[in-house]
Amino acid sequence: MLTNIRIVLVRPRGSGNIGSVARAMKNLGASELAIIGKARTRSFWARAMAVHGRDVLSEAKCYETLREAIADCTLVVGTTCRAGLYRRHNQSPRELAPEIVAAAKTGKVALIFGPEDHGLSNKDIEHCQLLITIPTHPDYQSLNVAQAAVICLYEIYVASLSQSLESTVQRALAEDVERLFDRMRKTLLKIGFLDSENPEHMLLAFRRILGRAGLEDKDVRIFTGLFRQIEWYIDHGWKVIEEKEKRGIKIR
Repeated sequence: MLTNIRIVLVRPRGSGNIGSVARAMKNLGASELAIIGKARTRSFWARAMAVHGRDVLSEAKCYETLREAIADCTLVVGTTCRAGLYRRHNQSPRELAPEIVAAAKTGKVALIFGPEDHGLSNKDIEHCQLLITIPTHPDYQSLNVAQAAVICLYEIYVASLSQSLESTVQRALAEDVERLFDRMRKTLLKIGFLDSENPEHMLLAFRRILGRAGLEDKDVRIFTGLFRQIEWYIDHGWKVIEEKEKRGIKIR
């Protein structure tokens, strides 16, 4: 039931944890495993901890960057236990599971887990439209990556058992959205809206707003056209507009 869920491990440190995640995936019906960095899927500990999930290990795909691993996904969900400005809009696995299941009915969904020692970086978080935080006791909030994976997958699996979940949004591919943000960054830097020393700070606010909206293909095309038109105007288009206004010619 979780065939459209892709588990993405970002720079995992322990091969045993990779195997444990593969086992959790096998338990709950997920089969796509993507690894950023060194995979070590054939190590003794990876295979030992995977048990009957060794097929998940053998079919795992490796990528150099997170952007490459999520390019064909329509929803990207990160996991974090850390607080901070960039991590405020988080929800529990149970709260987000229905939305994840609905999105998975029409496209790939990436569920991202960070390195065991410090989790996802702020740079990793930039690619995530939604964030999951697993409720834990405040005395010790950090979970092992395999523990976090099995909790998230369990909630998604339970939500998938409902027959009433329907997707209302056909989300755009993550790579198309990233190209939109590439253009947005370029345009907003050119007009001085973004701080050239830290453009991602304000751009992340746009990522959160548009991520929650669930951009469709047509939305991406509209925003891309908007920023293309802004660039045209500031480069030389203002002269064309000014001349048309002088001559009383309709602009559009």
